[in-house]
Amino acid sequence: MTWRASILSLFPEMFPGSLGHSLAGRALERGVWSLAVHDLRAHGIGRHRAVDDTPFGGGAGMVMRADVVDTALSAHIAQDDPRPRVYLTPRGRRLQQDDARRYAAGPGVILLCGRYEGVDERVLEMHGIEQVSVGDYVLSGGEPAALVLLDTAIRLLPGVMGAQDSAGEESFSLGLLEYPHYTRPAVWRGCAVPDALLSGNHAAIAAWRGAAAERDTQARRPDLWQAHLQGQAPARLLADPSRTA
Repeated sequence: MTWRASILSLFPEMFPGSLGHSLAGRALERGVWSLAVHDLRAHGIGRHRAVDDTPFGGGAGMVMRADVVDTALSAHIAQDDPRPRVYLTPRGRRLQQDDARRYAAGPGVILLCGRYEGVDERVLEMHGIEQVSVGDYVLSGGEPAALVLLDTAIRLLPGVMGAQDSAGEESFSLGLLEYPHYTRPAVWRGCAVPDALLSGNHAAIAAWRGAAAERDTQARRPDLWQAHLQGQAPARLLADPSRTA
């Protein structure tokens, strides 16, 4: 069954964007996933199709109206649609690899892209919309964040990635950052590939990769490292010693 993505945005022309290329683009052409983009402006108020208004309580910026978003959702999304509804916002919980797996395992997602200062909270609550952030920074709108979320899920769909076993070794899959990678030439500008990777000893390779992943996680993501130490993340090696590639 085709995995379906529906997007509500003031800038529908921003999609599929990068998702129209490479693995995701080829999967889109093959019908592995589908994309429907709906213009929020088409449901705006009055002759000028207004979609926003000043915030109650004062403050800078404008807020997207609840009635406009509600009308758009009702027009394009069935009430019994089982797909999770997600609003991309820096106020949301941070997107995790587990979220990507959950979205990929379902029938698809419905994404609401905000602009201005955000969306009236009432429509988010009324429609049971998850609030998700792709990072601790502010974007001009939800569209780039929507592309990020979609990419994390689409690449996990069956038939999208060429080497499915590689997904199990990537950063965050086991609660650690992924180990470093090297390829030819074995010596480049005086820098040599670590001896373990050239040994042909699969146990030694796996041990080196596991130690490197732990080292880099401890140095770059102390939050992940602490979770790893506390047993909140799997403590197994990042590579299978039995692999021959």
